[in-house]
Amino acid sequence: MWTNTKFTRLSGIDLPIVQGPFGGKISAVKLTSIVSNSGGLGSYGCQPFYANEMVDISKEIRKNTDKPFNLNLWVKDQDDDVEDFDENAFREVMQIFQPYFDETGAEAPTFPLPESPSFENQIEAIFEIKPAVFSFVYGIPSSDILEKCRKLNIKTVGTATTLDEAIAIENAGVDMVIATGFDAGGHRVSFLEDPEESLIGIFSLIPQVADHVKIPIIAAGGIADARGVKASFALGADAVQIGTAFLATQESGTSHIHREKLFSKEARYTTLTKVFTGRLSRGIKNRLTEELKEFQNKFAPYPLQGKIVGQLGAYPANTVSNPELKSFWSGQIAPILKYHHAKELIESIVNEMNKF
Repeated sequence: MWTNTKFTRLSGIDLPIVQGPFGGKISAVKLTSIVSNSGGLGSYGCQPFYANEMVDISKEIRKNTDKPFNLNLWVKDQDDDVEDFDENAFREVMQIFQPYFDETGAEAPTFPLPESPSFENQIEAIFEIKPAVFSFVYGIPSSDILEKCRKLNIKTVGTATTLDEAIAIENAGVDMVIATGFDAGGHRVSFLEDPEESLIGIFSLIPQVADHVKIPIIAAGGIADARGVKASFALGADAVQIGTAFLATQESGTSHIHREKLFSKEARYTTLTKVFTGRLSRGIKNRLTEELKEFQNKFAPYPLQGKIVGQLGAYPANTVSNPELKSFWSGQIAPILKYHHAKELIESIVNEMNKF
């Protein structure tokens, strides 16, 4: 039976289907709950939230499901050069973006830029909430944190973009590993080498990881239907994580215009860019990504870059700004998307896999 895998046995979850967690405040309680109630693992991206907000979000999820769910955090919550980003550096970045602020009439940011939640603050909420699963990207938490998760019966899931990262995750004592290919939408979450040097396709990455680690492997990137699930399992995965296909559903927390883009011909054309956050990420090409290609190494470090383009209205939740200046996260699999509701997506995969 395709549902009997190392992942489902370890996690106690019925289906080896994980909903990808979305950062940038586009995760949704409704989507997380529906996926969990359907037998999969619903996920919520907590990267933008402080500990007290995470606690409130989890309470809302638990009002809607009594099934296991996953909370996701970013271990490395800022780039190394954030401390060196002074007012002069800010002015240099603003020279690049000022024409767009002038064009749109948006209020330009001022220095210093606002602070963001820290992983140190957020991890305390994980211990308080005690979700069934705690997944993380951009690194591996300390051994003390992992040990505390074990004591609290929280299953841990690390994210790898290369074989070396997967081995490091297993050696650290993490319970499961997500092998994420460069086909995936959103951020390239590499932590041992630069993301530009860690661009491995999912169907090259899965068998490499399967041949070298023993913990359950969750395949991510380029999976939106049963064909991707079958292929992932054939190559050695124990579960799949689906991001873009869930992001496109009505129950996700993204905007109507973002969902429309994911079902449009424009979704055929994605690119890797640092323009929206300062970290390499995949989204649908638009005017901003193309006009600023040559400035990839001149943007502000994470998370400061996001504070600048956020003022420009770059994020989907802001419905006022020009769509050509917005971020529309998308994986390379978007052109095959069919389903507008999460339950339909899950049911279609289950029905097809049951024939297999």
